[in-house]
Amino acid sequence: MTGRLFGTDGVRGVAGRDLTAELAMDLSVAAAHVLGDAGAFESSVGRRGRPVAVVGRDPRASGEFLEAAVVAGLASSGVDVLRLGVLPTPAVAHLTSALGADLGVMLSASHNPAPDNGIKFFARGGFKLPDAVENDIEQRLGEKWNRPVGAAVGRVRDAFGEADRYVSHLLTSLPGRLDGMRVVLDCAHGAAHMVAPEALLRAGAVVETIGASPDGLNINEGVGSTHLDGLRAAVVESGADAGIAYDGDADRCLAITSSGQVVDGDQIMLVLALAMHDAGTLAKDTVVATVMSNLGFKLALRKAGLGMVETAVGDRYVLEAMRENGYNFGGEQSGHVVMLDHATTGDGLLTSLHLLAQVTRSGRPLDELASAMSRLPQVLVNVRDVSKAKAAASGELAAAVAEVERSLGDTGRVLIRPSGTEPMVRVMVEAESEEEAERLAGHLAEVVRRTCG
Repeated sequence: MTGRLFGTDGVRGVAGRDLTAELAMDLSVAAAHVLGDAGAFESSVGRRGRPVAVVGRDPRASGEFLEAAVVAGLASSGVDVLRLGVLPTPAVAHLTSALGADLGVMLSASHNPAPDNGIKFFARGGFKLPDAVENDIEQRLGEKWNRPVGAAVGRVRDAFGEADRYVSHLLTSLPGRLDGMRVVLDCAHGAAHMVAPEALLRAGAVVETIGASPDGLNINEGVGSTHLDGLRAAVVESGADAGIAYDGDADRCLAITSSGQVVDGDQIMLVLALAMHDAGTLAKDTVVATVMSNLGFKLALRKAGLGMVETAVGDRYVLEAMRENGYNFGGEQSGHVVMLDHATTGDGLLTSLHLLAQVTRSGRPLDELASAMSRLPQVLVNVRDVSKAKAAASGELAAAVAEVERSLGDTGRVLIRPSGTEPMVRVMVEAESEEEAERLAGHLAEVVRRTCG
């Protein structure tokens, strides 16, 4: 791997090629060293003795050797390790806090295909590490230091039963039960394949599952939140009240209505925000969302008298804005939803349980609840092999964008966004009709090609 190892969601790459066992071990050693030098362990727990880490993973085959490497690195650095086994990312975050651990580690590449994998660290309390700490870990990779020996080395034990603690936490957060509700779950052959059905069954739902037979190689393969056709068919065929699709590590979800309509992250957030507002639990009557949220979401919030704070794309930026400004609810159109009163990160299981609970509490079908938002047609064009620097500085492009924005008025929106990883500029246009959005996006994409090539 080249350049900065940590991206917006940990360290990712093809397991065995980019993300090797050696790198996984070195990252774990460096993480233990950095946090230990910072005094984080002793001061955070107020005790003497070895720090404690929890380690979880999704079902990818590569997770087995990466878990072994991470555990070895931590234990050799004097950290006691609790192996949680296969669990969702938000479960690892929750258990980092609930068990009083000093560090959490999750091995997953989320919605990526099976050959990929990733390492994500959580600080004490279950929050992701800030950029500064990630940078320190990178800088100290391979550093020589006097590691513990003898009785001072870390000990390792299995803690698979802690999954029940996570499920119980989810159920305790619910405002009501799901008795009799028929739900189809698509678990993406991923980390939620056991805990998601269990949580919904214990909440009273009648549950059918697809994508719940992981073999280490089939995660996200034609299933999950990025492949909704199978879930849509299963919901309609079975006459279920709703369907829920998780991604590989279950930190996000999307929904399907009884009629087969997709309910995206914006619509899920609207349903939950309105419910929280009615219950008086929506902090500052404001939702935090990214610039990619549909304008229809913003208009629906405004109609309900609720505010919206926009951030850059990425759930970590949503969470940062929430924590810095005292908000407790936010998320992304992709289905990452952060309910800060109950979780420290996006949690697909938590989100789906609260969404379904609002269906049963309101006595209204999901179709009707989701219809509170009219989704404006949104067209995204990726213009490849152009200069992002030229796009940022182009007066002609700026003028073209201003003209399109004037023509749209309050009925549409334009977003020109350079890719964070490729020589590409993304052009997004929302308008009252699909035809208008396509025409204007095509026009702006041509301006980008002409002026920024």
